[in-house]
Amino acid sequence: MSSHTWTRDALRSELSHFQAPAWRLVEAQHVVSTLSLVDNLEEQTLLEDILEETKPPIPVDCQHLDYLLSTPFRYRPYPYGSRFRKPGLTPGVWYGAEQPETAVAEMVFYRFLFYAESPDTPFPDHPANYTAFSVGVGTASALDLTAGALDDDREIWTDPVDYVACQDLADTAREVGAEIIRFQSVRDPAGGANLAVLTCGAFRDSAPVSRQSWRIRIRSSGAQAIRDYPRLGVEFGRDGFDLDPRIKGMDWER
Repeated sequence: MSSHTWTRDALRSELSHFQAPAWRLVEAQHVVSTLSLVDNLEEQTLLEDILEETKPPIPVDCQHLDYLLSTPFRYRPYPYGSRFRKPGLTPGVWYGAEQPETAVAEMVFYRFLFYAESPDTPFPDHPANYTAFSVGVGTASALDLTAGALDDDREIWTDPVDYVACQDLADTAREVGAEIIRFQSVRDPAGGANLAVLTCGAFRDSAPVSRQSWRIRIRSSGAQAIRDYPRLGVEFGRDGFDLDPRIKGMDWER
C-alpha cells in the first residue's frame, strides 16, 4: 500500500474526462419473466403495472433511463455491499465492463461463487442464456484507478474480498463530484477494465444500444461461454479464479 492519503483535494487532482461503452450481462429471461404468468400481452402489461406500483420510486435524475440502467439506484437499503458501495442506505452504483468478455468473466465468477457457497447444489444440465448489452457512459469527472498516482494503490483496489478501501474511496469520490470510477477487473483472467457508474447523469444513452446473446455452461471441468454472433468461445478452468479463497476450496465433484 502506498503512503498516499486520498483526501478530497488529492482525489480532485486525479479527476479526468472519460467516455466509453459499458457492457453488462443479464439473464435472458428478464425480458419475459412475467409472460408465463398470463395469457396475453395485455394481461402482461397490466401485471407489470401492478408490480411497478409495489416498487420504490425511481430517483428523479434516473427516471429517463431504462430499468436495466436505473435499477441499482432505485433499491435501498443495499443488503451486502459491493466493491464501491457500502451496505445500508447508500447511493447506488451501476457496474459495467469496457468489453463484453470482461462482463462474461464477472458473471462466471459469481456463478462459481454461488456453487462454492452451495456445495449441495448440482450443476445445471443445460447452458444458461444471457444477454450482454452496452450503453454509452461519459463524464468530465472520472477517476481511473489504473493510471497516475491512483495506480500506486493497485494492490488495495484489487483485493479479491476486502472492499473497505474501495468503498471509502467511492464515498470521497462522490464528495468531489466524480461520476465514474474505472478499475481493473479482479475476476477477468485477461485483466480487462470495469466501470463503476456513480450517478445516472453519467449515462450517455437512456437505454441499451447494442446486444449480444451468450450461453454459459457450468460443469465439473469449469465453464464455457459462447457468443452466438460474432461467434466467440471463452473457457474458464477450475483454477481460473483461485486468487479468491472462496473459490479456491470449491468442491467440483457433484
